[in-house]
Amino acid sequence: MAEVIFNKLEKVYSNGFKAVHGIDLHIADGEFMVIVGPSGCAKSTTLRMLAGLESVSGGEIRIGEKIVNNLAPKARGIAMVFQNYALYPHMTVRENLAFGLKLGKMPKAEMTSLVNEVAKILELEELLDRLPRQLSGGQAQRVAVGRAIVKKPDVFLFDEPLSNLDAKLRASMRIRISDLHKQLKRSGKPATTVYVTHDQTEAMTMGDRICVMKLGHIMQVDTPDNLYHFPKNMFVAGFIGAPEMNIKPANIVRKEDGLHVTVGDDTLPLNAQQQEKVASYVESEVFFGIRPEYVAVSAEPFTDSCGKGTLVRIENMGHEFFLYLQVGEYELTARIPSDDAKPILALGLNGQVYFRFEMSRCHIFDADTEQNISL
Repeated sequence: MAEVIFNKLEKVYSNGFKAVHGIDLHIADGEFMVIVGPSGCAKSTTLRMLAGLESVSGGEIRIGEKIVNNLAPKARGIAMVFQNYALYPHMTVRENLAFGLKLGKMPKAEMTSLVNEVAKILELEELLDRLPRQLSGGQAQRVAVGRAIVKKPDVFLFDEPLSNLDAKLRASMRIRISDLHKQLKRSGKPATTVYVTHDQTEAMTMGDRICVMKLGHIMQVDTPDNLYHFPKNMFVAGFIGAPEMNIKPANIVRKEDGLHVTVGDDTLPLNAQQQEKVASYVESEVFFGIRPEYVAVSAEPFTDSCGKGTLVRIENMGHEFFLYLQVGEYELTARIPSDDAKPILALGLNGQVYFRFEMSRCHIFDADTEQNISL
């Protein structure tokens, strides 16, 4: 078993600053867990505590059956891939891959066989005699991953490993690392992976589950799909998704035909399920959230209720357009397929457009706790 468990894990620095606030997290054996969050959320600090590179101030860390709080990194059964690759510059690729095995006094024949096997998996066979300075960024990162694999660890740790690569290489390495994890898992080898990043694209495309952190607290742990469609709070709703969710101050009001949410000058009906969830918030301030893809925009008024705004900014993403509307005092973002956007674009900037929300997809957040009350 190579499950990883954080139990009330804390980190307090000598100056009294508390970076990690008693977090609980269970990472299953063989799971690919991504820890994501903005800069300063303590995701890397959490990973470094797991690796043994930072001391634990409170709580415990378990890897399998062992509490590892006071174990040296080499005794934890982990292998770590760093942001800066951390290759030995005077060693060839072959020597870099074999270095940890050599320290462990592995027989030479076995070491050579294992290095060649990993080089084949990562397509490094033609690079084995090169020095790190002769490698591209993507090649160097593959060597760093290979050096972790040859150790046959219980747990793989990745600390923002792709942040130094260009966009095309990042996409390629995302696929390679994900495929590698699946390959190891299919072959019955240890494959528990903890991957730290600030890039939500990496998180959403790579993780079996994602742990979203903010200022040393866990905001939500869930599958990528659930994080996107059922965010538990306003932070997760705004952090996950690009462009980010539209979140605006609103009020719940009662009308003859039931409860509505008022956003700016628009009063929008809620369905029966939503009304039940927010019934205790009548005449109270809340926040209204809806993702840009659930905002329909038209050059002509819709047949049913709709709002209107001014087109103030356009971003052409090729297969779709991001449209930014000024609606009274707030700005609204819509995500529109290219073909649907053509009549709207013909109006030009500052043209008047009409919009409609897919209300079954909206979210209502408590104004004080910022929790999603519409789930």
